Amino acid sequence: MGEMKISRFDNIDLQGLDEDAELIPLLTPEDEEQMNKEELPDTLPVLPLRNTVLFPGVVIPITAGRDKSINLIKDANNGTKTIGVVSQKDEQTENPGVNDINTLGTVARILRVLQMPDGNTTVIIQGKKRFQIESIVSEKPYLTAKVKEAEEIRPDEKSKEFEAIIDSIKELAFRIIKDNPNIPSEATFAIKNIQSNSFLINFVSSNLNLSVAEKQQLLEIPNLQERALATLKYMNMELQKLELRNDIQSKVRSDMDQQQREYFLHQQMKTIQEELGGLSYEEEVEEMRLKAKKKKWNKNVQEHFEKELAKMQRMNPQVAEYSIQRNYLDLILDLPWNEFSKDKFDLKRAQQILDRDHYGLEDVKRRIIEYLAVLKLRNDMKSPILCLYGPPGVGKTSLGKSVAEALGREYVRMSLGGLRDEAEIRGHRKTYIGAMPGRIIQSLKKAGTSNPVFILDEIDKLSNSHQGDPSSAMLEVLDPEQNAEFHDNFLEMGYDLSKVMFIATANNLSSIQPALLDRMEIINVTGYTIEEKVEIAKRHLLPKQLKEHGLSAKDLKIGKRQLEKIVEGYTRESGVRNLEKQLAKMVRYAAKSIAIEEEYSIKVSDADVEKVLGPARLERDKYENNEVAGVVTGLAWTSVGGDILFIESILSKGKGQLNITGNLGKVMKESATIAMEYIKSNADTFGIDPDVFDRYNVHIHVPEGATPKDGPSAGITMLTSLVSLFTQRKVKKSIAMTGEITLRGKVLPVGGIKEKILAAKRARINEIILCKDNRKDIEEIKEEYLKGLTFYYVTDMSEVIDIAITGQKVKNAKTL
Repeated sequence: MGEMKISRFDNIDLQGLDEDAELIPLLTPEDEEQMNKEELPDTLPVLPLRNTVLFPGVVIPITAGRDKSINLIKDANNGTKTIGVVSQKDEQTENPGVNDINTLGTVARILRVLQMPDGNTTVIIQGKKRFQIESIVSEKPYLTAKVKEAEEIRPDEKSKEFEAIIDSIKELAFRIIKDNPNIPSEATFAIKNIQSNSFLINFVSSNLNLSVAEKQQLLEIPNLQERALATLKYMNMELQKLELRNDIQSKVRSDMDQQQREYFLHQQMKTIQEELGGLSYEEEVEEMRLKAKKKKWNKNVQEHFEKELAKMQRMNPQVAEYSIQRNYLDLILDLPWNEFSKDKFDLKRAQQILDRDHYGLEDVKRRIIEYLAVLKLRNDMKSPILCLYGPPGVGKTSLGKSVAEALGREYVRMSLGGLRDEAEIRGHRKTYIGAMPGRIIQSLKKAGTSNPVFILDEIDKLSNSHQGDPSSAMLEVLDPEQNAEFHDNFLEMGYDLSKVMFIATANNLSSIQPALLDRMEIINVTGYTIEEKVEIAKRHLLPKQLKEHGLSAKDLKIGKRQLEKIVEGYTRESGVRNLEKQLAKMVRYAAKSIAIEEEYSIKVSDADVEKVLGPARLERDKYENNEVAGVVTGLAWTSVGGDILFIESILSKGKGQLNITGNLGKVMKESATIAMEYIKSNADTFGIDPDVFDRYNVHIHVPEGATPKDGPSAGITMLTSLVSLFTQRKVKKSIAMTGEITLRGKVLPVGGIKEKILAAKRARINEIILCKDNRKDIEEIKEEYLKGLTFYYVTDMSEVIDIAITGQKVKNAKTL
C-alpha cells in the first residue's frame, strides 16, 4: 500500500489547475450558512487521513497513494463529490479498519483531482461540517459508514466574551506570523479577510503546529466558544516558544557581535600604542594622582593608595585584573574620607520639622533633640545607634528622612529584609570576578559624606544561610567602640563609621540576635489612638493623596467625623498604612468624577463613605453585653497592636472534664487549668457547691479559632469567666482585664499595656483591671490616652472577683 501524506496549506501548488479554473475564495458567513443548511446523506464513503485533521471550511491538498483511497476519490469525484474525512489514531497503520480511526470527522467536498507526474493522485478538498460515525456499512472496496451530523453549540452573536476571544485569536495570529520567518507575511491579509468567526477558529486550528491527537481534540469540542479558548491556549504556547527561540538567537548573535567588536578594538588600541611608543592610560593615572591630592585622608590611606596605583601602572591593560584594580582605585577616590556635612544646631527648627512630618512619636523626637543638644555642646560626640521598634505603618522608616532634614545631613536607607549573604554587608574580596564593596560602603559613596543619617530598615528580618550570618556582620557596624575602623573586604582598609547616625527599624525584637540588640538604644514606637489617626489623616495623609492624584484641597473635603468612621469601620491596625489606602480610594473616586464630568459631593458625608468603600467591615473589637454567664472581655497584644478578646465558658452535664478550644498555645491552656484548680480549692469562698465540679463538664472557648493565641495575660479573664459561670452572676458592664495568675491566686504584671489600653478605648470600654505592678506602665502613657478610663490595680484574684462580678444573676440563670 502506498503512503498517504499531507502538505502544508501555504505550500499548495496550483500550477496544475486549468487556466479557466475558479479560484477558491475564503469562506464567507453566507457560504457558511448555506453549508450548514445542506442535508447530510445517511451514508458516506470514509477517507482516513494519516497525519492531519480536516476542519470545517478549511481547504487542504491530499496526496493519496493507498489503493482504497484512490478508488474512493475516483468514485466520489464521478458522483456527489462528497466524502467523510476522519483522522487515524495511529499514523503507522497502513490499512486502517473500524477501530483504527476516530469516529468524529468532517464532511468534505472534492474541489479538484490532479494526477501527478509520479503517478500519485492529489486531491484538493474543503471541509463542510462535522459528522459522527454511527456504524460501518462496509469495508470494501473502501470504508462506508452510516453517519449523523455532530451537534455544534454556537455562542450568542452579541456575546462580549466571545468577541474578546476572537479579537485575541486575531491579535496572536498576527504576532505569530510576524515572529515566525517560515510563515509568509501575506498570511496576515488572509486572517484579516476572514469574516466568519467559526471559520477563523477552524482555519487557525488547522494551521497550528500541533499533533494529530491535539487537533482531533480541538475538532471534537462541540461548543464553539470552548474550542476558541482551547485554540487560544495553544496559540499562546506557540507564541512563547517562538519568542524564546528568537530571544536565544538574538542573544547568541549579540554575544558574537560583541566579541568581534572587542577583538577589533583591542587590535586598534595595540596598533595605536605601538605607533605612539607609550602607554595610552598615563593621563588617567595622572588624573587619579591629582584627585588624590584633594582628598582629606590620613597618611595610611595615602600610602595604600599610592602603592595600589603603582601596582596598576605595572599591569597590562588587556588583562582582566586591570579593570578590577581600576575599579578599586576609583572607589578609594570616590569615598568621602573625613568629609562631613555641617550639622544644623537650631533645636527649635529641628523640633518644628519633626512635628511637621510626624504626629506623636514624642519619645523618638525627644531623643533626637537631646542628641542635637549634646552635639551642640560637644562637637566630636559619637552618633547614637537607635532602634525604633513597633507595629507596621506607624512611621518608623519615614521618620529617618525627617531626622536627616532636621540635622541637615544626607539621608541613606538600606533595606535588610531577606538579606542572607554576609558579603552584602562586608563586601567581597577583590580577587573574585565581579567583586564589589558591601552596601554600607556603597551607600556612603552615594551619600558623599561620612556622617549621613543611615536607616537600617527591617533589621529583625535578617536571615541566615550557608553564605554566612549577616546579623553577626552587623555587630561591627553597630558597635560604637568598633565602627571607627569598619573593615570592608573589598576596601581592605578601616573606614570610620562612628559619625554615621544609624537608625534601625524592627517589628519584632525577639528575632534580633541578643548581642546586636544590646548595641542599640531601643525606642518603642507604639500604635496610634483613633484621635491621633484622624489628625494624621487630616494633616498628612489626605493632602498627600490629593497631591498624588492631581487634586487640590478644594476638590475634596473629608470632615473629622467621616475620617473617624473610616478609621473605625475600614481599618484595623496600629499604624496608618491601610488608612492611607482607604483615603486613596476616596480621592480616586473624586478624581474619576472630575475626569468624566460627573457630579459628586465635595464635602464627604457618611453615606458617601459607604458608597465608595462599601459597608463598614470591621466591627469585631466592639464590647458585647453581659447578659450571658461566663463571657468576659480580655485584652491582648498582637503584632499589629492591641485587641480585645472574649473568653467564653459553658457548663454541660458530665463527669467534671475541662475542654479548652480556640487555637490556644500551651501557656494559655495552662492559665485555664490554673484558674479551674484555684476555683476548686476555693469553692467555699466563692459560694460554689463542690459537687458541681463532678456533675458538670466545663468548656472554655476563645473565639476566632483561625487566629493562634498564646501567653499568660488572659489568666484573670479566664478565672473571672469561670466564677461567673459557676455562680451564674453577671460580669460588670464595660469592663476588661489583663493579668497573669498563680495557683495562690496572686495577679502578676504583663506587657503591651499601651496597645491594650488603645484597644479598650476603641471598643468603648470604660474600666480596666490591671496588676498593681503595671501602674508604672500607666504612668508613662500620655494623659489623653487615659481620658475616660478607670483603672483598678489589684494584687490578688479575690480583688478581681469583687470588682468584676456583680451580685445580680444573669437572665435565665441555671440552677446548679
